[in-house]
Amino acid sequence: MIEFLSGGRNPVLPHDICIPDGEAHVFDDRLYVYGSFDIKSSEYCSEEYRVASTSDMLTWQVGDKSIDGKDIPWPNDKNKKEYYITDMGLRNPTSFYREMLKDMHVPIDSMPEDLIPEYIDMGKFVPNVNVLYAPDCAYKDGKYYLYFCMGDYSEGVAVSDNPNGPFTNPVRLPCGGIDPAIFIDDDGSAYYYWGQFRANAVKLNADMVTFDEDKVIKNIVTEEEHGFHEGSSMRKRNGIYYYVYPCVYRENKPTCLAYATSFSPLGPFTYRGVIIDNAKCDPESWNIHGSIQDFNGQWYVFYHRCSKNSRSNRRLCVEKIEFNQDGTINEVKMTSQGAGLPFAPGELIEGWRACEVDGGAYVDGTDLIMCNDSSAYFRYVQLNEKSRIEIDAEGKGDILVYADGVPLEESSKGIHEIKLVCRGELKIKNIAFIGIKE
Repeated sequence: MIEFLSGGRNPVLPHDICIPDGEAHVFDDRLYVYGSFDIKSSEYCSEEYRVASTSDMLTWQVGDKSIDGKDIPWPNDKNKKEYYITDMGLRNPTSFYREMLKDMHVPIDSMPEDLIPEYIDMGKFVPNVNVLYAPDCAYKDGKYYLYFCMGDYSEGVAVSDNPNGPFTNPVRLPCGGIDPAIFIDDDGSAYYYWGQFRANAVKLNADMVTFDEDKVIKNIVTEEEHGFHEGSSMRKRNGIYYYVYPCVYRENKPTCLAYATSFSPLGPFTYRGVIIDNAKCDPESWNIHGSIQDFNGQWYVFYHRCSKNSRSNRRLCVEKIEFNQDGTINEVKMTSQGAGLPFAPGELIEGWRACEVDGGAYVDGTDLIMCNDSSAYFRYVQLNEKSRIEIDAEGKGDILVYADGVPLEESSKGIHEIKLVCRGELKIKNIAFIGIKE
């Protein structure tokens, strides 16, 4: 077990603990986040999960390994029934198939279009069938049920007496795809969602494990109608069901977390808008996957940002969100302060807290790497009437500093968005804004 005082800052976990695809749930007055576990710069996810949790959004704990993909018995079963094509609704190839394959370093430039779906179906671009992709978790009758998916597109559920796991006795579900989601309604009924490009939904039986395949509702949300890419997540508030998912409506890639609503857990769902967009968290930003959750009277959105100028190394982040009277959600920006307060005058701001980068800048470990004409943002910082910046950096160059678009020396007292613009090549360790004495 690792304990980490984040102060509510983003990212919320140590720089070397990457838990993306965060599904947040409250069990016994503690918030738990279930997600994938990135361990390499070259690929998504790994063969294990670890659960992050907090009681106050300021101090976080990361548990020991909660399940190991090598302990799942069925990925190499040659006699298993295949579900991927039917459950994912694959038809003609789209640009997303190509992007996925390129992301997995598959040479497809000379591949005929009609072979791409077959390539995906066969799982040839996932060399490790034991890899565990995005999970979700639910509690019922004293047990915690962890729903997971694997590199061969199979899905399963394992059980524990503890929200941190370990989760054991895995059972394969009669479906296939990625990114399962579980939702328990007010009457105790459980609903299961999964899929990519086109999502499926079904009501689970009372055992939380089985369901009637004939009752599966296909295309509950789709790429065509809702911009749905993957990463289903379901919540309910004031009688409205919120289907949260990565959406492709911006820049033709799934960097924004959007939502659709319904008055039934099985739809129909109507697209409502974007909650947050991580397109500028890193030059290689490709996907976002997260959830919304009420904790101690405040609603939050949980999401991830990639780092190291790569599509992986995705780090857990959180922002406060607000609902309008009609149930819609206002879009929020990525911040450095996260669930905490703005950075105080004189407080050390580490380079890796940069919430937005542009022009080639990126976060690497605990450093902010900046090249000539690149920029980085820190939201939000409390400035005194007159402030100067102190920077701990390596390399050669200068930094121009703006507070809400105004040069720092002209800024006023208050809370500001800080923008750094680099002239040169610098590795920034940390910054601090110090009040100027008259």
